[in-house]
Amino acid sequence: MQFSQLSSTACRRRRRRGQAGALKSSGSLLFFCQSSCDRNLHDLGFLPGSNQVAMMVGKPVRQWRSICKGLILGALLTICMILLYCLSAPEVQFGLQEVPVPYSCAHRPSAAPSSTISNSSHHASGQQTCTPKVDIMFMKTHKTASSTFLNILFRFGERHHLKFAFPNSRNDFFYPSSFHRSQVKDYRPGMCFNIICNHMRFNAAEVAKVLPADTSYITILRDPADLAESSFHYFGRIVPLTWKLSGDDKLREFLTDPKLYYDPEGFSSFYLKNLLFFDFGQDNNLHPDDPKVDEAIQAIAKRFHLVMLVEHFEESLILLKDTLCWDMEDLVFFKLNARKGSTVSKLTPELRAKALEWNAIDWKLYQYFNATFWHKVDAYGRERMARDVAELRRRNAEMASICIDGGHAVDAGSILETSMQPWQPIGERSIMGYNLKKNVDKAHRKLCRKMLTPELQYLTDMGVNLWITRLWGRIREILHW
Repeated sequence: MQFSQLSSTACRRRRRRGQAGALKSSGSLLFFCQSSCDRNLHDLGFLPGSNQVAMMVGKPVRQWRSICKGLILGALLTICMILLYCLSAPEVQFGLQEVPVPYSCAHRPSAAPSSTISNSSHHASGQQTCTPKVDIMFMKTHKTASSTFLNILFRFGERHHLKFAFPNSRNDFFYPSSFHRSQVKDYRPGMCFNIICNHMRFNAAEVAKVLPADTSYITILRDPADLAESSFHYFGRIVPLTWKLSGDDKLREFLTDPKLYYDPEGFSSFYLKNLLFFDFGQDNNLHPDDPKVDEAIQAIAKRFHLVMLVEHFEESLILLKDTLCWDMEDLVFFKLNARKGSTVSKLTPELRAKALEWNAIDWKLYQYFNATFWHKVDAYGRERMARDVAELRRRNAEMASICIDGGHAVDAGSILETSMQPWQPIGERSIMGYNLKKNVDKAHRKLCRKMLTPELQYLTDMGVNLWITRLWGRIREILHW
């Protein structure tokens, strides 16, 4: 949620100032914006005093004033939304009672056949079985196909009647604030949850107080160069220093000299540098050779049972099935929240190298877990992996033929149902979605709809109150953002 990237400290200060402070800030902003507009009009010769005023007609003046009024209105509404966010954000309750989390509160699914799960037992016939694991922490990183995986988790949780730890009033745990258990909707010490999976800034100690001790920790990474391109496209407009970028190829201009457009303490700046490392609760501005970087990577490796890779998503799901003792039917998916190909910047070898250099910590993180990933694939067996990936692709294709009208994703403007519209980045409608095929047979109708439902709508269907997210979306519609 782009408007909400204020630090918790800033929010507490705004609470103390109250509405009067907000109105004072609004008045100052109004004066600043009006003055800026007048200066721009004067510089362009649209105000009295310019040598060109006699040559100008009234229409350009009215256009500029209309633009300025729109900017002022947008700024005021944004301030109101920030104030609402700050007032709704829960105070971190440092005095919460320490109550151990139950071992698990889940009704465990019946044992499934397996030959590789370490917690397996033998039948008399010699076939191994294991019990599917249902206590799961999914560390949802940004721009890493995590929305697609979330859909898999939602469906699995609903099928087995699991309890999710959800945020309150929005779709993340007050990111980029560090996660605290008080951010969980209706949390009370000692409560039992099975799955936590929404965006957060990871805090291992606090997460451990929400989930059972034997919880499986899962996350996903992406090649940092591709992630940097995606993050710049999606979040770049909410990082104020990038507004100075004037060329047609803003990503190239940024990567040519990123320090010109990056302030480590700047608003939402973390989206532009080592975003993965930041998501894991670490300092994304460390030098890559700082010992703290290697210590953090080792801590992540110790905590997480499986680190998946976007570039090998299907292989990652097969390893997940092996790790959690799931069935193949638990893994079927459609790619959600994907961008139109025409909006993806093609990274030249030169730009890719610059992106990796700028995101050197993320690159170090990715290289480490890329190596561990392929060690797991080798242990699983390359031929066996190839067979299972082929089977998963066959099942996905079968579901696509049953569920998706036309068999493929479409542009946002071609999506017929509002309930199937994905959230869009500011200023664009580049995220694609699907149309549900008409006359889907009764046996598949419910599953098809769930597989095609975007994240926000699915959260709403599961009872999460997203009033802040919805209100922000409505304001964006009014302002055509």
